[in-house]
Amino acid sequence: MAFRWRLLVALVLVSLLALPLGSLAVADGLGDIAVFWGRNKSEGTLREACDTGAYNTVLISFLRAYSLDLSGHPLAGVGDDVKHCQSKGILVLLSIGPSAGAGADYSLPSPKSAADVAAYLWNAYLGGSYTGVRRPFGDAALDGVDFYIDQSSGAGAGDHYDELARRLYAYNSRRYRGRRLGVTLTASVRCAYPDTRLQAALATGKFARIHVRLYDSFNCTLFERENAERWLSEYPSSRVFVGVSAEDKLGGQIDMKDVYYDMLQFIEKLPNYGGLVIWNRYYDKKNHFISNS
Repeated sequence: MAFRWRLLVALVLVSLLALPLGSLAVADGLGDIAVFWGRNKSEGTLREACDTGAYNTVLISFLRAYSLDLSGHPLAGVGDDVKHCQSKGILVLLSIGPSAGAGADYSLPSPKSAADVAAYLWNAYLGGSYTGVRRPFGDAALDGVDFYIDQSSGAGAGDHYDELARRLYAYNSRRYRGRRLGVTLTASVRCAYPDTRLQAALATGKFARIHVRLYDSFNCTLFERENAERWLSEYPSSRVFVGVSAEDKLGGQIDMKDVYYDMLQFIEKLPNYGGLVIWNRYYDKKNHFISNS
């Protein structure tokens, strides 16, 4: 699968690729390239991922409730790597949400719980500081938060992710070490429109980007061009990215050739198409899906 996709990219973008494969992130056609990092210790460091030149955005994954899970990566040095990536113009976000085990649920049952989580994220990972709140990455301030809300039960109708989004977005007016920080909000949604878990949050209009996951989701086989265009048309002020897996196998859910010919070649021409989100750095490094290193 990875080989066929690389061949497809080479054929489709032959007029664009005077650049090596690892420079796809700055080439036209596919758009910007984001990648999830932190899911396998063998993927290498955050700095190494940024130094490939393949990615415009790295999503550190995951913060589960208040627990940071980086799959065995040592925390020492991650803060310096964050600042290194940012110095190269790469956006570094923290992805929050997925439960640690199958069937484990989580929620924001009240406006107060949403406010508490927003304050914690601001003080522990973004531009804030508060006595008693540990900063795992030291004085490195991440650029924002990705909502990867995927609890297994219910539609999340009673959750207050909309309040969390508004609270986090409000921090855009704050300053950190004398400079104004932007808090970028993104949402990694399930592919079928709408994703009821995040529908209220997206309705706030605070999300700069929406990552539509073609992998690891229900009804992905039904994700056709019309559905992709629905996400783009419903959120014209957000850049919409297509999330694909760099694994060798995608469980039979997605044929990447069909994804390109049936969808990408059309939606990449739309004004708010953003690019691709790759799951994840480990598989990309292993299979050379986008990056060649």
